[in-house]
Amino acid sequence: MATMASNLASKASFLDSTHKTSFNGLPITRPVRHHHAVKSARQKGLSISMSASPPYDLKSISFAPIKESIVSREMTRRYMTDMISYADTDVVIVGAGSAGLSCAYELSKNPSVRVAIIEQSVSPGGGAWLGGQLFSAMVVRKPAHLFLDELGVEYDEQDNYVVIKHAALFTSTIMSKLLARPNVKLFNAVAAEDLIVKGDRVGGVVTNWALVSMNHDTQSCMDPNVMEAKVVVSSCGHDGPFGATGVKRLKSIGMIDSMPGMKALDMNEAEDSIVRLTREIVPGMIVTGMEVAEIDGAPRMGPTFGAMMISGQKAAHLALRSLGQPNALDRTYVGGMNQELILAAADDAAETVDA
Repeated sequence: MATMASNLASKASFLDSTHKTSFNGLPITRPVRHHHAVKSARQKGLSISMSASPPYDLKSISFAPIKESIVSREMTRRYMTDMISYADTDVVIVGAGSAGLSCAYELSKNPSVRVAIIEQSVSPGGGAWLGGQLFSAMVVRKPAHLFLDELGVEYDEQDNYVVIKHAALFTSTIMSKLLARPNVKLFNAVAAEDLIVKGDRVGGVVTNWALVSMNHDTQSCMDPNVMEAKVVVSSCGHDGPFGATGVKRLKSIGMIDSMPGMKALDMNEAEDSIVRLTREIVPGMIVTGMEVAEIDGAPRMGPTFGAMMISGQKAAHLALRSLGQPNALDRTYVGGMNQELILAAADDAAETVDA
């Protein structure tokens, strides 16, 4: 009995710690950041350079001691706390490519909206780490360069387009800004295996570890988990080994009639179409990025990324409208350098629907 009481007390302590304190150190709800010197220098208009002496001797580094179990507990507890917290959330974005990240970035500006990002790969970013065919430069057609201005990404300006010296500069910048926000959690190496559907409305996603999803045929049954959401944004990309899974599932369960698939490449038609046709395809589910081409038979656009950025932003405002939050589509949102682009995209979409 004493052992059972001890175990129950330990479990209670663990559950309590997931909401209040860590096993070691300060509570996770009060993160400590040692940036006082940097902040002070910035406030005084000073620049921080490599010429400044580091606060340690590079010739005699000795790390502070730590128990291996502490490392395990810190990772496990924080991740499981996130899983508990995001089991029911506002928006789930499936796919962390350029459209999904742009959508999440725009949504995260509203601190009252909680955003979970599901990415099957260990490495988020999709095809936005390279410009195309293993080339590094990223071409972005105007006027999507305004989004780069907002992010602070430098580029080489040409007449009708701009060029970022390396696509990874865009991807790493948007990820670092996005993931620092307290209302966003990225669950990478996690697959969305299915949708939660109640009546005629999508109400979340069915999840599993990506490696489990890829090996269902090699082991006994491994049931999935779930993540409920008020809005699901599907940004899985064009069809392929892991692409277009959201709209393919809608077709297979009869929620949409057809999925003609992506047409051959036409950059000029493709980018306009992707932004214009980004929309709530069924109640509770918004489609953005190249997945739009799969459901509407739009052309593929190749290695140009402006439509991905603006389509993602438009999807974010569609989600905000669905949540009853201020948004550019209803002219109730103020802020962001791309507001006029989003409004223009919304007007184009309304004309398409009316037609």
